[in-house]
Amino acid sequence: MARKREGLRRVGLVLAIGGALSIGPGARAQDSGNRPGWSPPTWSRSSARYDRSLRPVSSSWAQPASATRMPLAPSPSPSSSTLPLGSPPAPASPAPASAAPLPPEAAPASDRPPVLGSVPPPGAIRSRTVLRDEISPIDLATALRLADVQNPDVLIARQRVVEAVAVRQLTVAQLLPSLNGGASYNTHAGVLQQSNGNMLSVNRSSVYVGAGSLAVAAGTVAIPGVFLTGNTAEALFRILISKQVVRQTQFASLAARNQAFLRTCVAYCDLLQAEGRRAIGEQIASDAEQVANITAQYARTGAGRPADANRAATEWARRRAEVRQFEGEMLMASARLCRTLNLDPSIRLHPTDAWVVPSPIVPDPIPLPELIALALLQRPEMGERKTVVREALLALHGARALPFSPTLWLGYSAGGYGGGSNLVRPIFGGFGGRQDFDAIAYWTLQNMGVGNAALINVAKAHLGVTKYEELAMLDHIRDEVAESYARTHARYQQILENEEAVRAGMKGFAEDLERIKEAAGLPIEVLNNLHLKAQAEFDYLASIVDYNKAQFELYVALGQPPAQYLSRPVPVEGFPASDAVPFRAGDAPRPPGDATGRMIRPEGPNAGVSVPLPGR
Repeated sequence: MARKREGLRRVGLVLAIGGALSIGPGARAQDSGNRPGWSPPTWSRSSARYDRSLRPVSSSWAQPASATRMPLAPSPSPSSSTLPLGSPPAPASPAPASAAPLPPEAAPASDRPPVLGSVPPPGAIRSRTVLRDEISPIDLATALRLADVQNPDVLIARQRVVEAVAVRQLTVAQLLPSLNGGASYNTHAGVLQQSNGNMLSVNRSSVYVGAGSLAVAAGTVAIPGVFLTGNTAEALFRILISKQVVRQTQFASLAARNQAFLRTCVAYCDLLQAEGRRAIGEQIASDAEQVANITAQYARTGAGRPADANRAATEWARRRAEVRQFEGEMLMASARLCRTLNLDPSIRLHPTDAWVVPSPIVPDPIPLPELIALALLQRPEMGERKTVVREALLALHGARALPFSPTLWLGYSAGGYGGGSNLVRPIFGGFGGRQDFDAIAYWTLQNMGVGNAALINVAKAHLGVTKYEELAMLDHIRDEVAESYARTHARYQQILENEEAVRAGMKGFAEDLERIKEAAGLPIEVLNNLHLKAQAEFDYLASIVDYNKAQFELYVALGQPPAQYLSRPVPVEGFPASDAVPFRAGDAPRPPGDATGRMIRPEGPNAGVSVPLPGR
């Protein structure tokens, strides 16, 4: 028996040292020093709201707000008589009044199994947060404005529009002649053959100065001063195709802008979710600390089992480590948002939202077929595919017209010309004015017509490819709208279910916590309720954030239509052309908002957050 007791004392020493190392100084987060000051929202039917601890606080179909309202940061333990884990027991601290007293034959304290963390730490438990105090506040409206002017993908797409406009200007400029000016000097020494075959020994020279260059003997000026050449069909269809290329890049620019806005919204939602998970984690860690304090006090006084205290201490330590994990997720989410906005990733962005709320954008009464029709009319990707089909059709017409269109060669030169030879006098002189005009037209059958037939076949095949690509894009858009539509409805129902789960989890945890305070229940029961409550709160937060993401995805899948198109039936004849004017080079970026460019601000507690979305 003495050996067993000695062995237990040694094991107790090892556990006590391990507890001091694992939950000693630095293992406990500060209660309120590093917690963001989020104010608790309320939950309503029109827009479910969640406070910074992301707990449901009210519902028009559920309990009143006062029944479930919870603060942002975990509040201190309500029981002032409990001792923090790892603190020395108070010399005159009796067992709780409701706890069963120790029987007279209870074993001495030195013979009872040790409690993990019963060795007092050398100092107060300090925070191990990985977050810095320096933050840069940002809201969704600011993020979208930054994405509109700083996102590299948006800037690249807009620069391609500028490039396409410049190429079109160059194409149209091919209708204008080129101007050449210069001088030339030509000399010849030796024999020349006349047209009748007679050979002459001639030493001659000439000089030309003016519009054009390289005037030799009686021939025309080889380099005309005013020069224009080209095939008429190629020139005409190249201009028409360049116009379609400009429109294609404009639609592509709008599509890139929409996708950049979607990535920005998703990254912002991820940052909100990361901050919310940390707030929930801090509250859960505070709840775990309360359970650990109660079970440790019971174990020290002999009213509870040390195994229960150790289990609760483990849970508290795991929850503190979980908070550190959430802090890392906050930094990663901030870095991803910085990358989307082309900001320094070392900046820690902090959302200014006081609420994490569902943001309904697309009205629910609109049926799916109408949404698909709206998307096919509004999506810039469809406009881009249509312009590509037009380009291919124009290329086919150009290939068919090529054999019948002439190639023109026009040249005009004017300047001073003079010279001489050894056959006439003066040897060098006779300077005077000279003008030359040449007009040439010819028709070409490339490779005896086989080349033209091949060009036509290539153009036909390319036209078929573009039509199938348009069909594939149509299917892709319909699939995106259908998926986003289904996701929004599923996420909304998940919000309702998770709200009930959070409310039940909070109630169950509170009841079990009161039971162990009265020594009427088992600690493992309250820990199980703590797990269920934590998972329900995390699921509730995830369902709200996923719902918002699905709404953003649905709105982008519809092509970001103006608000009035979401409040009336889709017109059968389509939208007016002025409502779908793509981005043009030189235009100022249009701010996100409705058709008038007005920023849409949602009503309710989160009205301070400007969201570029149509009104409800």
